[in-house]
Amino acid sequence: MTAKKKILIHNKSDKPDNIILKENEILELCQELQKELPGFMGRFFLYLKGNVLPMSRLAYLRDIRFFCSYLVEETELTAAEKPRDITLEEFDRIRAADVNIFLDYCRRYKVESEKAVHIYENDNRSLARKKSSLSVLFKHLYREELLSRNITDGFDPIRVPKPGEREIKAMQDDEVMRMLDAVSTGSGLTDKERQYWQKTRYRDRAVLMLFLTYGLRLSELQQLNLSSFNFSRGEFKIYRKRGKESLMPLNKSVVKALEEYLDIERLAREDVAEEHRDALFLSLQGRRMTERQLRELVKKYSSIGLATSRRAGYSPHKLRATAATSLIGRGNSIYDVQALLDHENVTTTQLYAAHKMNVKRDLVKEFEWDEEIEREKIEKRQKMHTKERDENETDE
Repeated sequence: MTAKKKILIHNKSDKPDNIILKENEILELCQELQKELPGFMGRFFLYLKGNVLPMSRLAYLRDIRFFCSYLVEETELTAAEKPRDITLEEFDRIRAADVNIFLDYCRRYKVESEKAVHIYENDNRSLARKKSSLSVLFKHLYREELLSRNITDGFDPIRVPKPGEREIKAMQDDEVMRMLDAVSTGSGLTDKERQYWQKTRYRDRAVLMLFLTYGLRLSELQQLNLSSFNFSRGEFKIYRKRGKESLMPLNKSVVKALEEYLDIERLAREDVAEEHRDALFLSLQGRRMTERQLRELVKKYSSIGLATSRRAGYSPHKLRATAATSLIGRGNSIYDVQALLDHENVTTTQLYAAHKMNVKRDLVKEFEWDEEIEREKIEKRQKMHTKERDENETDE
């Protein structure tokens, strides 16, 4: 068995090596998927490469590979035994009704392995994405005159919530403070979690502070390096989607959290393997933290802030929403927040402006029907008024 060759990067761009390596990993995944798909899709692959962002390209190819696997395993639309062997003639015989049946199949399906039966369920947003992937494919093949007709007009519509209809999930200020208290003191953690917390408390706090202050995307934070930061100039560099670079200003809270982590917990550079030496956030094994590890970290601490189960904790993307709603709630300009969060369209940022963080809670809190609870509230208000009156009399 041939050993996997080491990847050596000869980088003459401004991008750090880990960003180049990440992009190369996505490219290799796309190339592997393309090998599994029919050869007549070759020009479509070139179209994706030149017109679609790498992660979107990967998502398209995964959806199309799944569709082709479905054709082979679940239908009689092809005689092929694997997706690669599907012929253009067979693809040309596919009708809109066949695609609609596939999308319905995707709502819930099961995959059996030797040890388990896995049940997969997709909501309308996931189905709409699969439909979009197939629409792009069929339209391109038709434009290239490889298919005799454009069947995409016959695809069933899939309703997804409009942006304004979706409930924005974000942490409120008191929940954020409980979360940060948990990472500082270890409160709310299980005995086993506290064993790890003793070794990672400063790292974990720095991670949360960066998410909450800048609304970073998970991939943006995961790829941060020591060399990304210039503390003397009070800034750090991140790499956005679409290959954009962005300089972010440092504030005192973030600097304090980072300096504590770097001074107290992080391994010295010489104690870390060369490929992970520049990584900002390291696992206990001395390797760059993965997106999955960061996701689990956020879910754990946010569940304590939300007073819910670990399973119901929030994702890093919801901390991005928390940053947006908190900034706007403090009176900052929508356009400034748009620039900070790298929203391509200001209408995305406006969704957070429309989200009144405490309105629902305050309305319901002041609208009790239980007489005992209402009586307790009245007594509490009376005590507060009495205390304020006594303090005023003392001052006089």
